Amino acid sequence: MLFSIFVLMTLAKYISDLLYRYECVIVPNFGGFVTNEISARVNNYTHTFYAPSKQLTFNSHLQNNDGLLVNYVAGAKNISYSNAVEFIETEVDFWKNSLKKEELELENIGSFNLNSEGKLIFEPNKTVNYLTSSFGLSSYVSPAVKRIAYKEKVRQLETVAPILPSEENKRKTPAFIKYAATAAIIFALGSVGWNQYQTHQYNNMVAKAEQQQQKVEKTIQEATFVISNPLPAITLNVTKETFNYHIIAGAFREPENAEKKLIQLIEKGYNAKILGVNKWNLTQVAYESFNSKNDAINTLNKIKRTESSEAWLLVKEY
Repeated sequence: MLFSIFVLMTLAKYISDLLYRYECVIVPNFGGFVTNEISARVNNYTHTFYAPSKQLTFNSHLQNNDGLLVNYVAGAKNISYSNAVEFIETEVDFWKNSLKKEELELENIGSFNLNSEGKLIFEPNKTVNYLTSSFGLSSYVSPAVKRIAYKEKVRQLETVAPILPSEENKRKTPAFIKYAATAAIIFALGSVGWNQYQTHQYNNMVAKAEQQQQKVEKTIQEATFVISNPLPAITLNVTKETFNYHIIAGAFREPENAEKKLIQLIEKGYNAKILGVNKWNLTQVAYESFNSKNDAINTLNKIKRTESSEAWLLVKEY
């Protein structure tokens, strides 16, 4: 039992490594782990900010061996392709037997359970972010922003209701107060008219200055940029194509074998190429390379049906 637990964690480690670089990692005869990039988000109730990440899901229908996991295990453990296949098959059997008894936990990936219908229920590990561009970023909680509405003093807004004067009060109102009120009204009207006159004068000055500036700029342009014998214009249309999707035909330890495979594929009509040596010192040979993911997947499926079921898709820019 201790040996099985150790191996279980090792296979989960291989899957976890690949999820940082690929959108889909298929475990043959078990299912595929698929990642989808999601943007930064905030929880308005807990005031928690989350960095951009990859959302991990599981698809039980993806069970065909695409060679990605097998080749990675073979290179990491320094074993043959067939031994890597056998290693994964043993682990899948162990996973299925464990699920009949209890929950299956995969380190840094998530947990599995069987529902009443015998179908797999996957719960991803939300503490691991497989988006490399967000490495080192973690979620954090920010104090809620409190918007304080400043209340004006009631005394400043309060309007005192005037007391309607009686005939007696009218007779007692001093004459100089009436004249002062009239003078204040006239002064206020005069101030408004003077301000409008100043604004009008200012706008006229600004308009004249702008017209003068435009004349100066036009004169400078005509004097500087008029060339009697201009050179003919040359238009260069440069289009850069990037081929990020490569259908791998094989990885060889001996470069001579890689060159033989390349010649075989070219003779069959493929735009084959040698991609170079990977980190396991294996020379990779590709059937073809594409700049479109859809074209690459369609061609990969065709090659799997007609040429080799061991072909697999590498996503990497060269």
